Amino acid sequence: MDFTYDSEQNDLREAVAGLLGRAYSDSEQRRRVTATDPGFDEKTWARLAEMGVLGLPFPEEDGGMGAGPIEVAVVAEEIGRVLAPEPFVEAVVLAGGLVAAVGTAAQRAAVLGPLAEGSSVLALAHAEPATRWSPSAAAVTATQDGGAWRLTGVKEPVPNGARADVLVVSAVTDGGTALFLVRGDAEGLARTGYRTHDGGRAANVTLDGTPAELLGEGTADRSADVERAQALARIAYSAEAIGAMDTALKTTAEYLKTRKQFGVTLNRFQALTFRAADMYVSLELARSTALWASMVADAGGDVVAAAVRARLQTSRAGRHIGKEAIQLHGGIGVTAEYSVGHYTSRLTAIDHLLGDGDWAADRLAATVDSYPTVDPLGAPYTGA
Repeated sequence: MDFTYDSEQNDLREAVAGLLGRAYSDSEQRRRVTATDPGFDEKTWARLAEMGVLGLPFPEEDGGMGAGPIEVAVVAEEIGRVLAPEPFVEAVVLAGGLVAAVGTAAQRAAVLGPLAEGSSVLALAHAEPATRWSPSAAAVTATQDGGAWRLTGVKEPVPNGARADVLVVSAVTDGGTALFLVRGDAEGLARTGYRTHDGGRAANVTLDGTPAELLGEGTADRSADVERAQALARIAYSAEAIGAMDTALKTTAEYLKTRKQFGVTLNRFQALTFRAADMYVSLELARSTALWASMVADAGGDVVAAAVRARLQTSRAGRHIGKEAIQLHGGIGVTAEYSVGHYTSRLTAIDHLLGDGDWAADRLAATVDSYPTVDPLGAPYTGA
């Protein structure tokens, strides 16, 4: 299996890294951007659109670039490397991915075109209070009123929900979970935005008889479509986490090489060097799993199962690397002025988006009994 990027993928990486590196050359610049709404830089968002990044995974006939999950992972990793707050995964991979998968040709043209151009921001309003990462809607309901659809209920948290121009909303119908498009200025729509601990934005979205457009044709249950979109987003978030962990490790290694104690640099202390080496092992295990998952998605394999495995590995690695990065920096690691705490905060946020490590472990454990028992000594298993 070839884990190396081709020349076009490397060119994409260099272009995105160059743009984001200039936009967020230091952690102070990111703090200035996230301090005010909408929590990301609209100019950087527009520049990503000019590069074709916002239309990357969509078909060319829908205004996109026709790229795949591996290219999406390349972009997501560079976003994580500098903690760029632009909602690439939320708007493009998750919400945009659902429109691309379910929407009619007219809906794809109307929604994905402006998204790819950078003139519109999408958000998926799916999570509901008292629910945990389910692919089905629970309490938000959809009813028909004279041939038109109206939605009622509460969605929270909705990442970037207060800024979104268009919301992709899941709701319960007679056929199960259906998906709808809701304009940001729709009647009966109330959005209360707030800042998250990692500097991002989320919102409470209340729908009170809000007019909506059914996404796609018919009211067949869309839970499987939501689950697949969530899986692709988990893989993209894993790539973003890889970028963040890579920077956190490099920052820590550089600190150990320069900070002195008892007259020598910290990397001369064997115990600290071993801890840094363990961080590297965790990163590379997570990197391999995340890249493998993106390759499974690109090949049309079982993306849901691959995403669960990637989520478990990146969750464990993120917790390990984030914790060690702070501890190996000592007191400076917990200050708001230093970057490693912000990387750990973002890794924690990613871990709780769309299912954390414990959730992934439970999903994998539930399938263990589906595998045959193998005797380690090679003798046939008789069941005795």
